[in-house]
Amino acid sequence: MIDSKREKFLSKFFSYVLRHHPKVIDLKVDEFGWASVDELMANAAKDGKPFTMEELQFVVANNAKQRFSLSEDNSKIRANQGHSFPVNLELEPIAPPAYLYHGTVAKFIEQIKEDGLQKMSRQHVHLSPDRETAINVGSRRGKPVILTIRAGAMHESGYQFYLSKNGVWLVDAVPAEYIEFK
Repeated sequence: MIDSKREKFLSKFFSYVLRHHPKVIDLKVDEFGWASVDELMANAAKDGKPFTMEELQFVVANNAKQRFSLSEDNSKIRANQGHSFPVNLELEPIAPPAYLYHGTVAKFIEQIKEDGLQKMSRQHVHLSPDRETAINVGSRRGKPVILTIRAGAMHESGYQFYLSKNGVWLVDAVPAEYIEFK
């Protein structure tokens, strides 16, 4: 067990290198997002951020958002979603529930009304299965505004949805006509 401050630091560090900037520590990530645990540990240590295998396993197992996965033999690690570089997460299209949710803040609402939800620097738009999760997501940037997405109607219109291993719904974009702004 590690203290919450150390857990948060490692979680943020793993997210940074596995989702956005593996090159910052010369980490090789394959087309499916997997990186060698040994290489991650060695390169992180060289960068002044050493951690143990027990710490890594603790973060993977206990991360509230289940952001990471280890291979069955614990030799590889990857982020479950949220990459800002192309990664094939090997997800199959799946029919979503009728409604999904997106947490944001008021300053983005007018732009969303114009352009819908865009993936911006990520591979997908992230949607939550319930309002509570969307509230947590939106709260990171201030007072949350929760948008209801008519995901079932989008799916019927041909949009493809994916469900990441940690329960985040993914889609390429959400046109404004499928968003309830209330």
